[in-house]
Amino acid sequence: MRHLLRSAIASIVWVLMAGFCHAQSIKGNILDSLGKPVTFASVNLKSGNLIIAYTTSGDKGAFTLAVPADADQSKLQLEVSSIGFKKEVRAVTSLTTPYIFKLGSASNQLKTVTIKDKNPRLRVSGDTISYKVSEFSSPQDRVIGDVIKKLPGIDVDKNGKISYNGKSISNLYIGGDNLLDDKYNIATSSIPNGVVDQVQVMENHQPIKMLKDKVVSEDVAINLTMKKDAKVQLIGQETVGAGLPGNYYGELNAMAFKDKYKAINYLKGNNVGNDISSDLISHNFSAGADAPSTLLSLGTAGDPDLPRNRYLFNKSGLANLNNLFNLKKDVQLRANISYLRDDQRQDYSKENQTIDRDSIINFSETQRNNRRLDALRSQFLINVNSAKYYLNNSFSADYIRNSALSGLVANNRPVNQNFTDNQLNLTNTFNMMNTLKNGSIWELYSTLNHSNEPERLLIDPNHNPGVFNDSLPYRSLAQRLNIPNWSTNNYVSYRIPNNGGITQSYRAGFGAIKQNLTSDLTVTQLDGSANPFSMSSVNNVDWRRDRVYTSANFDYPGQKWKVNVSLPLTLMETRYSDLQYQLKKELTRLYFDPQAYVKFQSGIENYITASYNFRNSIGGMQDIYRGTILSNYRNLSANNADLTERQSQTAALSFNYRKAITLFFFGLTASYNHQYANTISSTVLSNDISQRVVLPFDNKMDAWNFGGNISKYSFGLRTTFSASLGYTTSKLNQLQNGVTLPFTTISQTAGFGTDTKIADRVNFAYRGSYTRTNSRSSAIANTASFERLQQSATINYNPLDNFFTSLSGDHYYTHQPGANDLNYTFADASLRYKFKKAKIDLELTAQNLLDTKTYSAVYLSANVYTSSTYRIPGRIILGKVMFTL
Repeated sequence: MRHLLRSAIASIVWVLMAGFCHAQSIKGNILDSLGKPVTFASVNLKSGNLIIAYTTSGDKGAFTLAVPADADQSKLQLEVSSIGFKKEVRAVTSLTTPYIFKLGSASNQLKTVTIKDKNPRLRVSGDTISYKVSEFSSPQDRVIGDVIKKLPGIDVDKNGKISYNGKSISNLYIGGDNLLDDKYNIATSSIPNGVVDQVQVMENHQPIKMLKDKVVSEDVAINLTMKKDAKVQLIGQETVGAGLPGNYYGELNAMAFKDKYKAINYLKGNNVGNDISSDLISHNFSAGADAPSTLLSLGTAGDPDLPRNRYLFNKSGLANLNNLFNLKKDVQLRANISYLRDDQRQDYSKENQTIDRDSIINFSETQRNNRRLDALRSQFLINVNSAKYYLNNSFSADYIRNSALSGLVANNRPVNQNFTDNQLNLTNTFNMMNTLKNGSIWELYSTLNHSNEPERLLIDPNHNPGVFNDSLPYRSLAQRLNIPNWSTNNYVSYRIPNNGGITQSYRAGFGAIKQNLTSDLTVTQLDGSANPFSMSSVNNVDWRRDRVYTSANFDYPGQKWKVNVSLPLTLMETRYSDLQYQLKKELTRLYFDPQAYVKFQSGIENYITASYNFRNSIGGMQDIYRGTILSNYRNLSANNADLTERQSQTAALSFNYRKAITLFFFGLTASYNHQYANTISSTVLSNDISQRVVLPFDNKMDAWNFGGNISKYSFGLRTTFSASLGYTTSKLNQLQNGVTLPFTTISQTAGFGTDTKIADRVNFAYRGSYTRTNSRSSAIANTASFERLQQSATINYNPLDNFFTSLSGDHYYTHQPGANDLNYTFADASLRYKFKKAKIDLELTAQNLLDTKTYSAVYLSANVYTSSTYRIPGRIILGKVMFTL
């Protein structure tokens, strides 16, 4: 492995040192014979007969072309062409002088005929492609999210996460401003599509101006450009609704998209299954390996694999305020504040089978759960982002109270659970960069976090006395737990930009984490007295982790090649103790975690990327506590091993292709991941309870993933077609009831979609996906598998310019060997009438027209097969009044 690593680094350094000169650009304007701008003219940069770069002219006829760093400047030519004009070719004599083209009319032009091209187009400028919203929208679309879903090359998943050509976006900007970070569902579900001019996709996006063209970025971001009218007035799109049985819906918002002030502020509430908490999803959020997680729960079956509005029983309200002020050029002040009140109810039954080597362990339960969430979140940010200076300070404060009640019957025995937890999370992050006189950049970064989350789980009556009270009847169990957390991370860095075309960055820093886990499990007897469940049901773990680190990063941000190599070195010391168990240990490790990323621009509109990273990680306090913790009514857990140490290696390769002029997108990905750990979770299962303990074990896991996606707009059929294929296989070990079980799980997926304009007044959309999952073990004779087909279709018809109708349906089919197939069909309909002068819409919607009230689903994970049946809302009829302020 060391030999391979040395060879890989040597190869990359060879590429880096191949010697390219600085990237430059050619600018100019294209005019007609009267001096008026010519838009969408094709501009090709040629070296001999080879096209090495191209773009199209903008609204004012302007164009900018990046000159590849390895181009022979003595052979460069500019070729400009446009329909109805003569082609013009001009030699490039200077890279600094703008080129003005005045195109003459083509001799064969028919001046008496006007040809209008109604086909949608993409404008390409460097790493940015732009979709004109008006060319892809339809009258039924109300918010910009409805349009983004239909754009060729773009995919939106069920949680609203946006991907471009198979890669998730890092951010969504509004008029170039970062109002929402990665909580962009707020924008896609609120901004009217009629106020957006273009959706711009920016590849290789570098949000920090002073690092642009210096530090390689593989991020993809989206920017929404607003129409002129939307920049000068406040926008409000309000909705109130009521229906049967006893339903309500409301949304009041006020938005502004001015150059100096941007805002999306709204109130939402409903009890019709519309999940407004999805507005607050941070699509790229990662809590970090050392952040404590919630350990206690009700142990519910989870959510069914349906859209949330199909199964959610809710009473929800959300106040969301997002405001950004451009105080002056490159200086912003931002505040994001939200309060969510979410009451949810869930009724389900579950059958669980765990296939052991010699037996099958069965477990059944029926639950009725009620959950209430109160979440207050806030973030305040000041940002200075100029070409020479960068400052960002963000302070966030979150308080989340979660309470839940569960009445259940487990293996024919009644059990009640009462769960509460209160999360407080405070974080301040400071980041500053400055450019020195010699052009070098220094950076200072510091973050400080404090969190606290007391949890409590109460279980009654007389649950499993054979396990918890020596087979004697008792009143209740109470599990309490808390992990206060303090953490900080700080570093300074020094960058030397474009030293021989390479940006060098050197960083040194330190971090610290201090935590204390306290927990106890008590049994309340029938006479009201309380005693510990056992002598080993109490924890008081003190935990401290300190690290110092340094890293050297090398970036080559060329036009044809983009390369990043990171060489971090970390010295980490971990200390933990719990005197009750004579536990007091220290562990010191030196880690080297290299990673590399290479992007090769194999053509004007296609590229290949390759990446490799090697990562060492070490477990947290939740891996080493010795006292028993009852995480839910069925699961007991403890540990009997040293800290878990993991090593993981990931290699990935991808190919992306697009042809903007024909609206064609294609991508392939392949990745391999290998993990090694020195521990394994050993589980002892019975029909009544599951007990988990972490034990020393040489544990390996391998995973392969292959995927492909394609998207094409057919001009003749006025249709966007999309398709995808995926194949994933993983190998892992499980230790159950003292037996090691190696498992191989294979998942195959296929998807197809189409969005077509059948006629000027009729649109049709279809989505279909197929999944086949198979899990087997060499130690078990049985093989578990299932197949699933999911389809959805929508047809929209507008008999009048102000009257809109829609009919949609979903179909879910599941095939299980040895069991009955599952078939479910749902249908929805809507009618909307628009009063144009009054700017009022009346809408009548019917959800779940077939009045389906139960839904069953199966899940497969290694040797665990689960079948769940959920109660879901029946038919909902809702009338809405929508008006614009």
